[in-house]
Amino acid sequence: MPGPLDGYRIVDLTTMISGPMATCLLGDQGADVIKVEAPGVGDLVRLLGAPRDGITATFATTNRNKRSIALDLKNEPADRAAFEKLVETADVVVQNFRPGVVDRMGIGAKDLRAIKPDLIYVSISGFGESGPYAGKRVYDPVIQALSGLATIQGDRGRGRPKMMRVVIPDKITAITAAQAITAALLSRERTGRGQHVRLSMLDAMISLAWPEGYAGQTFVGSEVDMPRNALAQDLVFETKDGFMTTGAVSDSEWKGLTSAVGHPEWLEDERFKTAGGRVAYAKERLDQTAGALKERTTEEWMERLDAEQVPCAPILPLSQIIQHPQVKQSGLLFETDHPVAGRIRQPRAAARFEETPTHLDRPAPTHGQHTQEILQELGLGRSDR
Repeated sequence: MPGPLDGYRIVDLTTMISGPMATCLLGDQGADVIKVEAPGVGDLVRLLGAPRDGITATFATTNRNKRSIALDLKNEPADRAAFEKLVETADVVVQNFRPGVVDRMGIGAKDLRAIKPDLIYVSISGFGESGPYAGKRVYDPVIQALSGLATIQGDRGRGRPKMMRVVIPDKITAITAAQAITAALLSRERTGRGQHVRLSMLDAMISLAWPEGYAGQTFVGSEVDMPRNALAQDLVFETKDGFMTTGAVSDSEWKGLTSAVGHPEWLEDERFKTAGGRVAYAKERLDQTAGALKERTTEEWMERLDAEQVPCAPILPLSQIIQHPQVKQSGLLFETDHPVAGRIRQPRAAARFEETPTHLDRPAPTHGQHTQEILQELGLGRSDR
């Protein structure tokens, strides 16, 4: 049974994480994603890690369900002609070059929509197409810095900023782009018109962080230059044999937590009698919780807290997480044999469709693996390039 985007063709000019992950989501949902790579190395992520014949772990997960064609769009007229013919068959073109590059190459939105008027053209950038940072090179930590994420992650909002150890801005941009592309496709179904969709990593990350991270900047005229996390701890608690997390927001959860840890007298503390008070005195509340949780094992606390309906979870090594009963029950992870990378484990698409399920139809391609196949589909042979 085909996926929900079966029949749509995505031409993917992107590299690194944000663009490839966005198009991978579409490929998982059934779109025919053709990854256009420059000759030579191609996508740099092919080399970032311990590659097996041009396939790294990250590349395998963000470029599955794609075909790869190697084309030199700068120096080879035949390759350029083949690319334009490919665009004629496409529904979407996605690129994440720095602003201005595609226009200088002659593959900008106006150029390609002249070839395919109803094309959806998607531009992903670091900072947008104007402004003092528009032309800067950008990687995920740069966006973590300017978006406020590093500040929000800092020590109680005032100390040394901290970077997330996973590339959150890249991935948030990818999810935002994939959603925008499907929205643009739906609009085209209704109107018959394509459009240019623009988004930046900075915009995506600030939008994501805003609801609580920028709560102090929301009410105009009474701004507070301190993120909400200034009142929070990291919610990592040491137990007798490891680490766990737990939290109590509502009155019933707070009552349950005090019962589970054997300190019902905390209910009489005036500082903690309301949800607002428990936030205002978060450090004091969590410090005493941390002291209590050191007395038993994680498993013992989990049993007690679950019995009181208090949110909690163990903090585990990654090797134990993938074997956790909840993760296994969800069927999230699966293993396949990649033609060159060998046995690999990865997660299925997170969204599950009842009528149009997602599939892993193609493992991540080697560089230019499908060049001749795609050219033949376009009616071009080796001699035409």
